[in-house]
Amino acid sequence: MKFELEVIAFDLISCQLAADNGADRIELCANPHEGGTTPSYGMMKAARKSTHIQVFPIIRPRGGDFLYTQEEFDAMKEDIMAAQDIGCDGVVIGILNNDGSVDIEKCQELVALAGDMEVTFHRAFDRVKDPVLSLEQIIAIGCKRILSSGLRPTAMEGSNMLKTLVSQANGRINIMPGSGIRVENIIQLAKDTGATCFHSSARKTFESPMQYHNTDMKEKLVQVSLDGTEVKHLKHTLITHFNSTH
Repeated sequence: MKFELEVIAFDLISCQLAADNGADRIELCANPHEGGTTPSYGMMKAARKSTHIQVFPIIRPRGGDFLYTQEEFDAMKEDIMAAQDIGCDGVVIGILNNDGSVDIEKCQELVALAGDMEVTFHRAFDRVKDPVLSLEQIIAIGCKRILSSGLRPTAMEGSNMLKTLVSQANGRINIMPGSGIRVENIIQLAKDTGATCFHSSARKTFESPMQYHNTDMKEKLVQVSLDGTEVKHLKHTLITHFNSTH
């Protein structure tokens, strides 16, 4: 049975760690403390150059909600064209209306602009008012997968909704559980939901290698990166599980 493991890369080191440890896809993001925003052109280009696995930059101009101004939407379109020019395999999007519905018109425009690139609808989905209707709309828009925690803070908490979504999708789109997924719970989540695609931040923080620190700044500079060992264990766990259930 085919499965996929997607991981987040917030820095360029993580892209190589993802590839070296068996990830199938990278969601490339900036600003981990805002939940991920669009990486710079330079970062997208370097990430694409440095790894052979799929690279999907998130197209999200800022943190906060998923209701965007026209100016922000225009910037998103420019970022998608940049990702396409660089040779990225896909992009990750999500736009809502103020009533909690999917902004079909804007999302359709972004999917059309993406051309041959695949499109994932991100966790804006977890903020929709009607997940059943929204799922059908996102399928019609042309997205290939939905990243979701089942409308709850973590995928384990939202496993019942994720199971419902997987059943409703019935192979027409991939439901990809994400949020709080680690080696300790990924198999339970696979069994509970029926999902075959999974998303993990596999997050690790590193202390700054700077020898000099201005203590008057009263800050601790740490880097959010990827735990390569966790990625390797996630992939091995999935291989073992899906081979045994095939």
